[in-house]
Order: sequence, then structure tokens, then C-alpha cells
Amino acid sequence: MALLAEKRGKIIDAAVAEFRERGFAGASMDRVATRAEVSKRTVYNHFESKEALFRAILDLMAESCNAAFAVTYVSGAPIEDQIRGLGWAEGKLLTSPDFMKLARMVMGETMRDPELAAEMNCKLERIAAFQEFMEAAAADSALAIDDPARAADQFLGLIKSQAFWPAIHSGEIVSEAEMERIVETTTELFLSFYKPRP
Repeated sequence: MALLAEKRGKIIDAAVAEFRERGFAGASMDRVATRAEVSKRTVYNHFESKEALFRAILDLMAESCNAAFAVTYVSGAPIEDQIRGLGWAEGKLLTSPDFMKLARMVMGETMRDPELAAEMNCKLERIAAFQEFMEAAAADSALAIDDPARAADQFLGLIKSQAFWPAIHSGEIVSEAEMERIVETTTELFLSFYKPRP
């Protein structure tokens, strides 16, 4: 089982590189096999088609995202610390070379295919997790929010505008130190608007 999982991982890594270089249309299962140092038959034993291989990569990215966002509001805990933790839930992904490599490849394809983009959005639970956090914090009067969905979008937007989109375009991911600055300033800006006034 470990060998099968290792081969599957090698195939996915090779496919990420192939899709990133050539796009979905130009990618070749033969080249994926060569990159992964396995036979073409082995590739097809794991993935019945190029589409199935690409969707496995989408699932892997969605799993990484959703695992990172097991965040819940804790009543009574300092809201500043919780918002900072929420920022780092996103920040840990955006400073991960493996995740950002996947993200750049997937974004390139989803921008060409609206249906694929919609499918990817359906698999991502992080907006829901952020919205649930905002709803719980508002219900507990820790934040003065009347539209939790908008607040969640705004919070993510503050981080992604500085750390995700620039990296998608340039290929250079932000450092841990830079992410620290981004999370801190995002926390301050967000709370300056949404923290209840005395």
C-alpha cells in the first residue's frame, strides 16, 4: 500500500509540473509517466484519463485548504488573538511552496474554464468556515458585523491581495516574516472597523 501511495504521489507531482508548463490541453500522459519515472500503464492504473488526473489535483488542493480552516470562534477568548489565528490559517497555506505551486497551476486552468472554476469553488469550504466564525463572533458581540459573508470576504481579500495574487502572477511566495506583517496589519485594519465601540 505504501508503494502504491508513493507512486500515486509521484504521478501527481509530475502532473502538476506538466500542467503548469504546458496547460491542460498541451499536457501529455506520456510525459507525466516519464517525469514520474513510471510506466504509462502505471499512470492509467491510478488515473483513467488526463481529466481524472487533473481532478485528483483539484481534490488535493481542496483538501489542503479545507484542512487548514478547521477554525472556530471561542467565546471569551481575546478576539485579537482569534482574528490573528484566522489570518494565519490562510497565511500558512500562502507561505507553503507546495500549496502555492498547486495553486498557480490550478488558477491557470480555472481562468480558462469557468465550469472548472465553479467546481473548484464548490469544493472549497474556507469561505464557509470564515463566515461561520464571523457569525459566531457577531452573535457573541465580540464583533459588530451585520453581514458575516461580506466580512469574511473582506478579511480574506486583505490577505490575498498582498500574499496570494502577487505570488500567482510572479511565482514568488511571501516569506514567513512578510506574512507576519500582513497578518498583523490585516488584523488591525479588520478590527478597527468591526470591533465594537465602547
